[in-house]
Amino acid sequence: MELETTSDWAYAASHDLHIPIDLFGSKKHAGLPRGTLAFADSSGNIVFKVHRQPPNSNSNSNSNSLPKDTKLLLDANDNHLFSIHRHHNGCWKCYKGSSELVFEVKRNLKTLTRVELEVIFAGGERSNSNDDVLELKIIGSPFKRSCNIYKDADLVAQSSLMYKLNQIYVSRGKFRLTIFPGIIDHALIVALFVIFLNGRK
Repeated sequence: MELETTSDWAYAASHDLHIPIDLFGSKKHAGLPRGTLAFADSSGNIVFKVHRQPPNSNSNSNSNSLPKDTKLLLDANDNHLFSIHRHHNGCWKCYKGSSELVFEVKRNLKTLTRVELEVIFAGGERSNSNDDVLELKIIGSPFKRSCNIYKDADLVAQSSLMYKLNQIYVSRGKFRLTIFPGIIDHALIVALFVIFLNGRK
């Protein structure tokens, strides 16, 4: 499945799509409630926000068919881009808006220092007897906020903490997400990174 640009998802802060784009994630942004995860561009403008949706008090919390946790990815104008649902079996499902399934993420490795996630897009071509199509892979350490996102062997995005020269202690509260040329749908990459941050849960 090609990661195509749509008017709802694309972030085009730069007119040059041949250079990497940096987004800076933190839960401390001016003008936002403390604890709200948001991503800003290099000028400090908020581009994406993540809101946790309260559990449905009318639902049976013991049902494995219901999401264990739901996060909403919003743009700077609070437009709803993606709904990210974490299920009890350790997988995530991401929907455009609230109903159209875009992809599913399955965890195939979890250790104290490393997780590996597979991204399966809905509506991909089927091969052999496997109904799932592996499109992307995420490898890294959620604790260190460090990961690489691959499409086949190509690196499409990576994250890291904000290291400074001669700095002994590095805060985990702020991190950089770099999206490389060729992936225009930045909102989708941000949604994957939000899932990665919860990859050990």
